[in-house]
Amino acid sequence: MAKALCRIGLTLLLSLPFLALSTSLRAQTSPNLHGPPDWIQVRRPIHILPFITSSPYGYSPAQMRHAYAFDQIPVDGAGQTIGIVVAYGSRTIQSDLNQFCATFGIPTTTVNVYYPQGLPRRDSGWALETSLDVEWAHAIAPGARIVLVVAASDSLSNLLNAVDYAVALGAKQVSMSWGASEFWSETSYDYHFNRSGVTFVASSGDGGAGVSWPAASPYVVGVGGTILSLDYYGNIISETAWSGSGGGISAYESRPAYQNGWQGASGRGVPDVSYDGDLNTGVAVYMSNYNGYTGWLTVGGTSMGAPQWASVCALIKATFGLSLSDSALYSVGRSSYFRDITSGCNGTYCATAGYDYVTGLGSPY
Repeated sequence: MAKALCRIGLTLLLSLPFLALSTSLRAQTSPNLHGPPDWIQVRRPIHILPFITSSPYGYSPAQMRHAYAFDQIPVDGAGQTIGIVVAYGSRTIQSDLNQFCATFGIPTTTVNVYYPQGLPRRDSGWALETSLDVEWAHAIAPGARIVLVVAASDSLSNLLNAVDYAVALGAKQVSMSWGASEFWSETSYDYHFNRSGVTFVASSGDGGAGVSWPAASPYVVGVGGTILSLDYYGNIISETAWSGSGGGISAYESRPAYQNGWQGASGRGVPDVSYDGDLNTGVAVYMSNYNGYTGWLTVGGTSMGAPQWASVCALIKATFGLSLSDSALYSVGRSSYFRDITSGCNGTYCATAGYDYVTGLGSPY
């Protein structure tokens, strides 16, 4: 991965028209007077084993960092700001992160928490999502600053407002481990992600074949799921497509130019990339008061991939000063920058050589 990052960086430096460079922190003005209908609620593509343990069970940061060769990268994301956008949040996120870091020997950091719509009610499911996103974004890019922006509810309108807030805070990588079913007016809200110098990353969903938004937006990097089999040390035994990986052809978003030559449908193809997602190859997450219990859970789903891919983008930005856009990903996708996943299906589509509607271009390599 270290060599791949260098190759990606050098390729992108020679392909500046494909880049979304950081030129302004100013939020764009909405061309619409209203957000999506309040009744549109998002889903958290997350799965957990039905028990909580006193010690970690699931892949560790060391195993994941070695599997994708992040442990060979000489930077830690310092100077970057990763925005984590969730609903409801977690009142114990700082202490949970501290315990996660102490257990795995990772330097901790201060999580900057913001409630732009006021302090919301408690929700254990979203609190677990918050722990997953913050702990694992930090595990991959431990030097990056984390801003956690908490929406007052899981309505799409409130979450998009929180996305805008994260950008205004200076986030250059924004993780969105959530999505809603596509809706006919979704293209009217793609402007939220058309921000110069900011990379937006979203989970593709855990229901198998099917498309969700905002992963379907042409300005968002959609992350699908794989089954990542590792040995004790984190060496990869195999990586195949996960049956739950959301993916397919958008009903409302046209195929963007960067997908020309990759897929022949007239609609936008989802996902763009992939990452470990199967619960049986999940990661360890620490959380206080999960339905009255405190300890470790094993977590899977495409929710795993979004924050970790956001951290990958932070590492690339820290190394080369370049924002990783969809255009940039596809411009280098034919070379050995991704592990091409060629087996496994999500119910309708199967992984094949090159781009596919289950794992996109592939996983970090």
